[in-house]
Amino acid sequence: MIRVLVADDEPLIRAGIRTVLESAGDIEVVAEAGSGVGVVEQVRSLRVDVAVLDIRMPGQDGLGTLAALRRTGSDVKVLMLTSFGAEPNVVRALADGALGFVLKNCTPDELIRAVRAAHDGDAYLSPAVTKMVLGLVDPVAGHRRTRAADQLAALSARETDVLRLVAQGLSNADIGRSLHMSEPTIKTYVSRILAKLGCANRVQVALLARDAGLT
Repeated sequence: MIRVLVADDEPLIRAGIRTVLESAGDIEVVAEAGSGVGVVEQVRSLRVDVAVLDIRMPGQDGLGTLAALRRTGSDVKVLMLTSFGAEPNVVRALADGALGFVLKNCTPDELIRAVRAAHDGDAYLSPAVTKMVLGLVDPVAGHRRTRAADQLAALSARETDVLRLVAQGLSNADIGRSLHMSEPTIKTYVSRILAKLGCANRVQVALLARDAGLT
């Protein structure tokens, strides 16, 4: 079972997240919190695998909690949650070690996929968040575009097709439907692309694709 902690200041939201996650069968919500206060201790004592943190909470918000977890050396996987469509702290959260970022209006299936991905050590961003991150990055200079294009030259034609759709913010399932391939096959392609390009997550490859003028 994937052991999850949910921190959100709205009890109804926490209850909804618990219901969705525990319907998956392989996920158990072992703790809840109304703010980030005390989360570090709960994560340690309850052996939490994935912490789902609302980015905006009273007392100690998700960003402060993420920083506190990292200061203590915790290796818990962190998935950030927000109801905001234009959250300026997305980049900061990812830089501080969050593995994923989902919107509160995501589908139940997406939330479950995000928790499973985080548990496996894979980055997961809602498509809308990927597009938002790309929008926060200023257009690149010509020399960066050339360098990025040179990096992408290492990809096969099919890998480039997959990368282009990743950069558009599509999920693996959506990419599979678009290219008439299975979701596991797309996941393999994405992993191969990350390795070839030396990127840690989907955001980095999406930014590289933008630098190269692929999107």
